[in-house]
This record gives sequence, C-alpha cells and structure tokens, in this order.
Amino acid sequence: MKMHNTEIAAIFNKLADLLEIEDENPFRIRAYRNAARVISSMSKNFSDLVAENADLTEIPGIGERIAEKIKVIVKTQELPQLKDVETHTPAILSELMKIEGLGPKRVKALYNKLHIESTKDLQEAIKKGKVQKLRGFGEKTQQKIKEGLKHVTEYVKHFKLYDIIPIANSITAYLKASKNISSVECAGSYRRKKEIIGDLDFLAIAKKGTDVINHFIQFDEVAEVLSKGTTRSTVRLHSGIQVDLRVLPPISYGAALLYFTGSKAHNIHIRKLALQKKLKINEYGVFKGNKQIAGKTEEEVYKSINLPFIPPELREDHGEIEAAQKNKLPKLINLSQICGDLHCHTNATDGHDSLEIMVEAAKNKGYEYIAITDHSKHLAMTHGFDKNALLKQIKLIDRLNNKLKNITILKSIEVDILEDGSLDLPNSILKELDLTVCSIHSKFNLSSKKQTERIFRAMDNPFFNILGHPTGRLINKRQPYDANFEKIMEAAKERNCILEINSQPERLDFNDMYCKMAKDMQLKMVISTDAHSVSELDFMQLGIYQAQRGWLEASDVLNTCRLSEFRNLLKRH
Repeated sequence: MKMHNTEIAAIFNKLADLLEIEDENPFRIRAYRNAARVISSMSKNFSDLVAENADLTEIPGIGERIAEKIKVIVKTQELPQLKDVETHTPAILSELMKIEGLGPKRVKALYNKLHIESTKDLQEAIKKGKVQKLRGFGEKTQQKIKEGLKHVTEYVKHFKLYDIIPIANSITAYLKASKNISSVECAGSYRRKKEIIGDLDFLAIAKKGTDVINHFIQFDEVAEVLSKGTTRSTVRLHSGIQVDLRVLPPISYGAALLYFTGSKAHNIHIRKLALQKKLKINEYGVFKGNKQIAGKTEEEVYKSINLPFIPPELREDHGEIEAAQKNKLPKLINLSQICGDLHCHTNATDGHDSLEIMVEAAKNKGYEYIAITDHSKHLAMTHGFDKNALLKQIKLIDRLNNKLKNITILKSIEVDILEDGSLDLPNSILKELDLTVCSIHSKFNLSSKKQTERIFRAMDNPFFNILGHPTGRLINKRQPYDANFEKIMEAAKERNCILEINSQPERLDFNDMYCKMAKDMQLKMVISTDAHSVSELDFMQLGIYQAQRGWLEASDVLNTCRLSEFRNLLKRH
C-alpha cells in the first residue's frame, strides 16, 4: 500500500504529541514536528522517493535518523518507536491535544487525575464539572475546552482539502489506467474546492461498468468495500475517507457531473429555472417530456436554461446564477497571474531554507518579487533582537538585490499585534522596511469589542500594511477569534490597509464569504503562502482556490500587479 505524505507526517506528529505529554527531550520533539511539516508540504510523494532509493537527507529538515524512520514507515506502514510509546501513553491523548485549550500538561493532568482516555470520557467529565475542579483549570478553562471539543467533534470525519488532493489524484490516475474508462472526474465538494471534504465522489464514462467496478475495488488503498454493484461502488480507504464511484453512459455524463458536483442549493435553483421552461433536470440529463434534449456536457445543461457555464468554485447559490443571467460572472483569478509572494519565512527564524534559496525558488516560479517576513518575536528569541539585527538583514537583502536579475526581495517582517493594539516593534525600525505583515498570535479569547478595537488600533499605525491570517482560525482545530470582521474590513479600506488570504493548508484564512464581502466593498487583498520552506511556496494554489470561491478576479488581488504598480498601491494615504 502506498502511503501519502500526510499519513507519514501524521505518524511523526502523533509521536511528537505523546513525547511532549511525557515531557521528553524538547529538541527531539521539535525535530519530529519539523519533519512532519517538511513531509506534509512536499509535492513529491515520499513513498516514491523511497522506492527510487533517493537520498532523503538532501531535503532540508530531514536528517539521517528521520530519513531512516521515514523508510521504515513507508515499508511497514508503522513506526516501532511510536508503538513503543503507545504502550505507556495511550494514542488517544494525541487526539485530545487537537482540542483548543488542551496542551501536553493539561492532557497529562486529565489522564493522570481523571483517567480520561477518549473524547467521550472528556465530555462526561465536563458534564459532571470535574475538569474545572482540577488544579490549573477552572470554570473558564473548562468552558473553553468544552467549546474546542465541540468544534473538533463536528469536524472529526472531515479532511482538509490539501490532505485530500494527493489521494484524489492517486485515485484518478489509477482509474485512468483502466482501458475501459474514457473519462473520469472527482465531483462533489472536492471539485468545488471547499476547505474541508467529507467524502469523494468519482464519475466515469465506460462501456463495461462491472469491469470498472472490479478494477476500482482492487485499488491498494482500499481498506473496506462497503457496497458493490454493476455501475456503482462505495469503499473506505485506509486514510478513513469514503469514496463513491459511479459509471455512466456518455449521454448523461455532463448532467451527472453537474448534479454530483453540487452544491445542493445550486442544483435546486437550476431545477427551478428548468421547471419554468417546462423542462426537467436530473443526474441523467435534461428532459422535455420523456425526451432527453441535453446532458452530455455541463455546458449543454446550462445552455438549456439560457445560462453560460458556471465554474464549480462558484456553485453555492450565493448569487452566481443571477450573475450568470446578467452575463456578469467574474473572470476568476488564476495562479499564472500572481507576480509575487508577500509572506515567507527563512531559516533566520523558524523557516527551513535560507533567504537565498527561497528567493531562487520564487524566481523559478516566475515571480517578480518576494517579501521576506521573518517573525519579529522569533528574531528576538534567536538573535536577542534589536534594531541592529534587522538592519543586518536589510543590508543583506540590499546586497542581494544589487546582484539579482528579474526578481526583487522586499524588506519586510511579520510583526505581532499586541493585546493593546500596538505592534511589537517601534516605528523607528518599521520605517526601514518596504512593507509589514501584522498578525495576531496570542490573546485569541478577547471579547469581540476588544478584539475588533485591538485591530483598529494596529491599523492606525502608519507602517501597518497587511493583516496576516485575519481571523486566526485553524481548520478542524481552532475557530476564528471573535471580532466584527465587516467593521475591520471597512476600517482597512479607510486606512488603505490590505487583508491577506493565507494559503497555509490549516488556515486558508480568509474564508470564501469574507473574500466576497471584501470584493463587494472594493477592498483589495493579497494571496500569500506564509511559506516556511521552498516546497511551501506551492501552497499559493490553495490560496487561489480560496480566492476563486470568493469570486475574486486579478484586479481584486494586489500581488497580481507588477512591482512598480504594487509599490504605488501599497502606500498609505
């Protein structure tokens, strides 16, 4: 069975969690977490690298010991060290650490004092008020854990888009290898590029459905066959995700693709328009009475009710049908239009690659500029931060810019927004930079009023440019902090500040609804990767998907502009 990078990374993360609960060597724990991050962000599959006998130590962040462990995982689907740790520290404790408000010390206390070994145990303990009675917890902490538990429980069967992409690609490649299949596509929320995916729905055109189904259930990642018919089968993969396959005749493929792509609300609206024309639309085609008049392609189906093709990313019944009727669908932004990345980290702080390597990789992507935004707080930790530390980096960037061709390094930094709304570096330092990315990394639980005012005060600083990962959410783990984002967007527009779409897989922050709200306000945004390594520069595509779902066009995103125009638009009024 071929393991995906996310599955390998999950093993290292679980090992790090359990060792942290056991209060083991922090350097070893950090090494496992770094390895997990490197593995999960790589576009090349580590299973393939191992099969090719590649030297894994050539990958930044992968040392000899980690490389050997990766080989063991790929070949055996497990790690003996993790199995050993699980004999004295239950694996479920790693799952508890995903709950907001629970770190290693608190998880250990819950296990030792209340014998909590599952989310069900935790729910019962909260219901009986036992958690708040533990030393170091209290009523507020118990409530926070309760809310975090509810959030995790709601999304326990959902997968992040980034984690699903290699799985969907693997299934697609496997199905296309069948001689019987002439066309195959993954529909559903995956095709609409939603942030989280519940299951996968594949549609295929083939003459012999039985042969295709038999081929499908022999896929080496299948853990269980849930159903098997002549034209449809449902399986569960080792990763836990459920996959449906439907085999269709060419005459119905377009109608089925539209139907199973969804969303449900979009489909209902489409069917209502069809009824007004005395037509019937379902997954088999478009019918006038008993006669099928369309259905081979989605374009045919839309044309039957006088609509142009609507991109899957827009199909949420959020006004896309009305826009299509008026011929006012947006011309969605695409990856080729991005001219630069404005949020990147190097090994000067918590990144994996040097400034020079990051810049070279950005240049190879055809970017005209890249902003280096090492964390101010991490610079302080690693360099005893003062003005001279940043000036040293600025001089290095200036020297490189004098040598570089076809790309410019923008001098920047990611600055913390403190609780009172001040930035954690003085203006005397910030004025030396080309731009700033200002982010909240602490005090997530302030009231909506205080959190909103905190961001207002930060944006009042004349050297504030971009609000990084604006809502602070972590998908499937942490909800957005409580703030009035409509007012924040209005304030940003007044001050000529910019909001970021953060492309990190666990963030994808802003969501699509906020992106559309910003577009309607004519508030400009940027799409950045928050990359901590060369491979993470590829996350830009995830940000593009998010922007597309939010109706954004190239003109709505500032880093589609050439450098000279971008510098101009960056200026505060």
